[in-house]
Amino acid sequence: MRLLIAGFTALLMSAADVPRPAPDLSYKLPDGRQINLGDYRGKVVAIEFLITTCPHCQRCSQIMQKLYGEMGARGFQPLGVAINEMAHMLVPDYVRDLKLTFPVGFSDRGTATGFLQHPEHLILSMPQVVFIDRKGVIRAQVGGADKFFLDEEKNMRAQLESLLK
Repeated sequence: MRLLIAGFTALLMSAADVPRPAPDLSYKLPDGRQINLGDYRGKVVAIEFLITTCPHCQRCSQIMQKLYGEMGARGFQPLGVAINEMAHMLVPDYVRDLKLTFPVGFSDRGTATGFLQHPEHLILSMPQVVFIDRKGVIRAQVGGADKFFLDEEKNMRAQLESLLK
């Protein structure tokens, strides 16, 4: 029992601070261009950290694309960051196959875990989605094992609607 309590305490202590100012984030697109999170200040941003071969990540990207079509004109900007090995080679097919029109690029796992405030020694369940308000403050952060993903379109829509008001 003591081990269970210690494990639960460690899990709680490892949770990311929300709300918090979004740290700097830069990543590359397959064509070599650089995406900088700061360039999207004034928009509501959802960043999906993903693995290109992960079916859950693919579904999340498709939902973000759908919501981008519906809410982009109101100031919603999705961003995708692939962190798997060889992502620089896999992202072009990922974008083409899923018909994504928002910027999807690649970075390393360390950049993602640092941005997410996720301890390196803990499993990173995918996808990881971060919601940032127009002022650059992280208002919500969810990982692939979260119950948020049981009805992710409904939950993502509610989160975005709240931030777009």
